[in-house]
Amino acid sequence: MLWVKALHIIFMVTWMAGIFYLPRLFVYHSMTENQASKDRFKIMERKLYLGIMMPGMILTLVSGLYLWLGYGFSGGWLHAKLTLVSLLIAYHFWCGATVKLFLSDNNERSHKFYRVVNELPVLLLFAIVILVVVKPF
Repeated sequence: MLWVKALHIIFMVTWMAGIFYLPRLFVYHSMTENQASKDRFKIMERKLYLGIMMPGMILTLVSGLYLWLGYGFSGGWLHAKLTLVSLLIAYHFWCGATVKLFLSDNNERSHKFYRVVNELPVLLLFAIVILVVVKPF
């Protein structure tokens, strides 16, 4: 079970790396005027989302479910954590929808919007880690 826990942490770190980096790419993409640069960002965003973030999310969720079933965790902290993880999943799929907006050249948001949105998963990660480690309730 410790191997699964270690893998769960590795998968989560991989997923979060993508979650942190993709909106940063959106910032730069929304600022660029050059078509060659826009095309490069489209490739980078799509590969990051499909090649790193999606497998990272799936493996994190599968290993987390395995740990939950194996250890039988319960308590208020777990309900709060699962709620926050659900928000993180929603954010993940919002990022995927935004990748599609940029692919079709339909982005209407500014780089300032993406700078703010880029900070949201930091708050979620902070709260999730505290809930798992401290188990405050």
